[in-house]
Amino acid sequence: IIWLASYPKSGNTWTRAFLHNFIGVDMPAEGDVYDINKMNVLSTSDNGPMWFEEVLGKPVKECTHEEIARARPAVHKYIHDESSGFIFLKTHNALVVHDGVPLHTPKYTAGGVYIVRNPLDVAISYSHHLDRTIDDTIEIMGSIGFTSPTNDKAVFQIQGSWSENVYSWTKRPNAALHVMRYEDMIDQPFESFGELAEFLQLPVDPERLQKAIDKASFKNLQEMEREKGFRERPAHAEKFFRQGKAGQWKFELTLNQIKRIVHAHGEQMDRFGYLKEAEAFLRNPAAGRRAQAG
Repeated sequence: IIWLASYPKSGNTWTRAFLHNFIGVDMPAEGDVYDINKMNVLSTSDNGPMWFEEVLGKPVKECTHEEIARARPAVHKYIHDESSGFIFLKTHNALVVHDGVPLHTPKYTAGGVYIVRNPLDVAISYSHHLDRTIDDTIEIMGSIGFTSPTNDKAVFQIQGSWSENVYSWTKRPNAALHVMRYEDMIDQPFESFGELAEFLQLPVDPERLQKAIDKASFKNLQEMEREKGFRERPAHAEKFFRQGKAGQWKFELTLNQIKRIVHAHGEQMDRFGYLKEAEAFLRNPAAGRRAQAG
């Protein structure tokens, strides 16, 4: 298993789409291997109920929290054994131990990729995803140990707060973990995705790399979602691939909302280069908006 980890709405599915296009050209598949609804050929989510139902032998809605927690290693073994090679497993779980059980079983893990995004932009995107107000979403992002519920479509995830999630994965440099910034994926896609391909020890042919980047562009993902729908879109959300931009927070968040996020997450924001820009904006919002618009 190669974990594709992130806090929600930080570029995880975009990364999966790139890998689907970059690696998928060599994969036997029926029809269009670039279809966003066929990404599970190469990658899937660690909280999919089908894995747990296969291991536990009953619907997840009939399982206790403890049963699901104890089943994770067996689920990871099942996914590992069912895969012919590497499989990319999307996770929003923090890198922690729960009820004495690691949420990511080391025995079946080859490595991981962690994608981090400015929490000021995450708050906007996540609020649309959750169909909650931005203030409610900021509260969720700051909730220590936050755990999503189990339902028919997913088992519970221990996301933690935004800072908990980021710190749990990135606190110790590790040769088996590659860290990416969402903003670099936008501003320097060739370099950013190229470094990802190199980390995964994939042949980095420039033409092939650029084609995969282009095919996985937000514009193309949005068009495909409009034409074919996207099975991972929440039922209440108008669309999954919304904008894919950085810096929206300068226009969509109030100064108080920005201050709340900076207060809660300033330490981790500083580690990834987000804090100084936020502090400068708070000192002179008008100049910050002009710079973003320009």
